Amino acid sequence: MRCTLCPLKCGADREIQAGRCGVKGLIVAKYYLHPFEEPPICHTNGAGAVFFCGCSLRCIFCQNYEVSRAQRGKAVSPHELAQIIRELEEAGADCIDLVTGDHVADRLAETLSLYKPNIPVVFNSGGYISMRAIELLEPFVDVWMPDCKFFSKELSKRYTGREDYFEVASAAIERMAKKPVTWDGNRLISGILVRHLVLPGCTSDSLKVLDFLKGVLPEDAPLSLMRQYTPMGEIEGFPELQRRVTSREYHRVVDYALSLGFTNLYAQGKESAETKFVPRWDY
Repeated sequence: MRCTLCPLKCGADREIQAGRCGVKGLIVAKYYLHPFEEPPICHTNGAGAVFFCGCSLRCIFCQNYEVSRAQRGKAVSPHELAQIIRELEEAGADCIDLVTGDHVADRLAETLSLYKPNIPVVFNSGGYISMRAIELLEPFVDVWMPDCKFFSKELSKRYTGREDYFEVASAAIERMAKKPVTWDGNRLISGILVRHLVLPGCTSDSLKVLDFLKGVLPEDAPLSLMRQYTPMGEIEGFPELQRRVTSREYHRVVDYALSLGFTNLYAQGKESAETKFVPRWDY
C-alpha cells in the first residue's frame, strides 16, 4: 500500500521501504518513566513515554536528532508495543506518552485496539499531522499534546523545509481543541495541551502563534511556553540558531501570553536549556 498517512504523502510502500519519514514500521528508541514533561502530564510518577523513530518534519534544530533521523532504534510489532504500554502502566506511569508517532498513526491505532490502558493516552506531536492520522487516533487518545512551532511560512521553510507547517498544524490543533478538557486535581486526563518552543530571534513569530492559540483553545486548556532550545542538530550555516534564547526574548513571549489572558500557563527557567534533559537512547 502506498503511504499517504502524513502531510508529505510520499507514496512509499512502507512494507518494503522507508518513507520520507525515514522508517517502514514501528521503531522505538526508548521507553521509560519520563519525569520532564509538563506537570499535568508527568504528575507524580512520570509519564510512560515511548519515543518513536522517524519524523516527517525534521527540524534542523531537533534535540532528538538521532531518533528523528532514524539513526537508531528497535523495530517492534503492534503486539510488542502493546506489551510495552502494559509494562509502563504496571510500573506506575501516570499516562502513556506516545512521542512523535504522527507518521505511524495507523500502527498506533492498531496497538491501542489491542490494549487500551486504564490511564490517559497522551499523543505528543510536532503538530505536522494529517487529518487522516487524527481520525485514526481519535478513538484512543485522551490528551492531545501538539506543538505549534511557527506562524511564518518563511521560518518553517527555513528550519523544516515545510512551508505549509502552520496551515497543517493550525487545522490539526483546531480539531484537537474540540476534545473537552477534564482535570483530576492537577492531572490532565482529557483535552489538549499545546506547546510552543521559543527560538532565538523569533519572538515576533511567537506572538502570532499566541494570537492564533488564543482564538481556538478552550479557556481551561494548558499552554506550555518552552525555553529549552539548545543549539544542536544540523544548524551549521544558521548563525542565528547558534545561541540560547535570552531572558528578554523569553519573557516578552510569556508576558504577551499573560496579557492575552492565558492563565493556565507553564513556563521554564533558563536551566531547562541544557543537554542533560535530552534522553539517552536505549537502542
